[in-house]
Amino acid sequence: MNIQCNEKPVEIAEEILAKALVELGYQSMCIATAINGEFVPRSMWARTVLSPGDQLEVVAPMQGG
Repeated sequence: MNIQCNEKPVEIAEEILAKALVELGYQSMCIATAINGEFVPRSMWARTVLSPGDQLEVVAPMQGG
């Protein structure tokens, strides 16, 4: 299925967000996600189904100062 991940087109096999994140290489527990501009809490990742054309945003905290 084709989706956008952080504004880049990607092809993924998994439809469930939790599995798609692993497929895309996001294995850190320190990330946040949004689909089509809507925040998706970690507790919903295993129940959230992606659809073709969805826009997935994955963000990680930045360190610095």
